[in-house]
Amino acid sequence: MTAQFKYKPHLIREDFVDFVLESIHPMWAWKRVKAMVKEVKALSPEMTQLTLKPNHNFDASTVKAGQCVLLTLVINGVRHQRSYSIIEADANRIVLGIKAQGLVSRAVKDLPVGSYVEISQAQGNFTLHEGRDAALFVASGSGITAIYSLVKQAIVQELKAIDVIYFTRDDVFHVELEQLAKRFPQLNYHHVNTTETGQHLTQAFLEEKVPEFASRETYACGSVGMMRAIDLIYHNNQAIQRLHTEFFQPQVDEDATAQPVFFQRSQQNFEADSTLLVSAENAGLRPAHGCRMGICNTCTCTKVSGTTKNILTGELDHGNNTQIKLCVSQAVTPVVINL
Repeated sequence: MTAQFKYKPHLIREDFVDFVLESIHPMWAWKRVKAMVKEVKALSPEMTQLTLKPNHNFDASTVKAGQCVLLTLVINGVRHQRSYSIIEADANRIVLGIKAQGLVSRAVKDLPVGSYVEISQAQGNFTLHEGRDAALFVASGSGITAIYSLVKQAIVQELKAIDVIYFTRDDVFHVELEQLAKRFPQLNYHHVNTTETGQHLTQAFLEEKVPEFASRETYACGSVGMMRAIDLIYHNNQAIQRLHTEFFQPQVDEDATAQPVFFQRSQQNFEADSTLLVSAENAGLRPAHGCRMGICNTCTCTKVSGTTKNILTGELDHGNNTQIKLCVSQAVTPVVINL
């Protein structure tokens, strides 16, 4: 019998097409979202507003208030990705709020107008509920970027009542929120300058400002201390199902014992005393990752065995062959991962 062979042409590689397109124009790409820097504006000494013009690959029709994008920058020849909240977005303009607190966010402040970056499509589940039920929004620090976007959406949806509590030192978007409160009587704005008052989030403060807070759909984004406080308050009031949160700085349990971790496919062992991602990087490994906040799913992998803790939710995963995110998972026992 004569063997039959059929020629199968190789598929065109996307990276090669992008290489060719970008050599013609830096905004051109087959599928990737490229964007040109239109404005870099300081909102405060710590906060930067970055305005981008995306290419035609950006799907503005899917953007929801409260979502974010992954911003990719090449720094010293290395690609870095971080997640930043969308303040406004349409097909021709994306406005991001960025706090200077790390390598990428500090580099953003020095981006020249007219330069080019890569971003993702809008992503994240920190979005407003449907309908017109009343809502409470609580923000501190850079968390105001996501909350401000949600508040504007709440006005568009004509929620029956909107309360905004904003703990701040530098008053980013304070004037804008004051103006919204004057225009829309259903919006009650509670501004707290923490430097002047020393006031922080407590149940007594919540009860004073929004007596029925436990019955509200509540959206919170801000500092670690505030997020821990509101989580405890809502747990204690059996209202945790109404609390929606977004974390910018996930915190590990610093009192936990370091655990041995084994990357099965690469045959790599290391000790994990932080998140699995950070611990792997400290050991010289480079697992794929993106937002470092549990949003983008780039670092999702299979945990073969062992127990991990989700540092955002506190949930323990005892199962075998389950999906975890390295960036928000901390080893509680020895762990084997299929990487």
